[in-house]
Amino acid sequence: MSNKIVNMDNNKKKKEKINNREITENNNNSLMRLNKFLSDRGVCSRREADRLVEDGLVLVDGVVAVMGQKVDDSMKIMVKGVPVNSKSDKVIIALNKPVGVECTTDSTNPDNIVDFVGYPQRIYPIGRLDKNSQGIILLTNDGSIVNKILKGSNFKEKEYIVTVDKPITDDFIQKMSDGVEILDTVTRPCKVTKMGRHTFDIILTQGLNRQIRRMCKKLGYRVQKLKRIRILNIELGNLPIGKYRELTEEEINKLNSLIQ
Repeated sequence: MSNKIVNMDNNKKKKEKINNREITENNNNSLMRLNKFLSDRGVCSRREADRLVEDGLVLVDGVVAVMGQKVDDSMKIMVKGVPVNSKSDKVIIALNKPVGVECTTDSTNPDNIVDFVGYPQRIYPIGRLDKNSQGIILLTNDGSIVNKILKGSNFKEKEYIVTVDKPITDDFIQKMSDGVEILDTVTRPCKVTKMGRHTFDIILTQGLNRQIRRMCKKLGYRVQKLKRIRILNIELGNLPIGKYRELTEEEINKLNSLIQ
């Protein structure tokens, strides 16, 4: 009986079989989780990528992908029948979202923000701005920046101008500033400034679902108009409703410094 000689040389490349392909250990550094891969290429967020994988809508080299799978640029990846391009230049745009547009990438929704913008590259919104609100929202194909901006523990500022249905009192301003009990929690203290009889400015550092509307309702007010005018250092300015612009290099540099 013959014995097989096993070469224990540490320099010898070991091989790992992924998707029935042989990939050397030296190449494993280029692999990344599928959800991050799709996020980095502007296809969707990581959470949405996981949902697409769970629904069997992602193929890797013609095989239905599995959760947690690792991939690289040498593999043919398709999402809902559309091939994913190699990594493209990073893009961040600011849109003045109109009322009626929804911050979803779901192409079956006729009001989805991606089709509304019609940008030539795949981009998706960073966070949300509800359908009945207007103002600034950022869209990007850079998945690495999304989680940093959305991470709630980092106290990222977002500023809004709000119009309500009845006169604003000093008591209302004080209670909004101190924190309001909604969604089984108390909102973080925030800066609230009265601007007019029915209008106030508010700077939040958290993003609970429909937070401002819920806060106002709790205090007996109804929001009639809500416009976001700033996200961190990115200001809406005089950007027309329904139009977008690419961020300047200076804005991006400042933004990156604020989200480190």
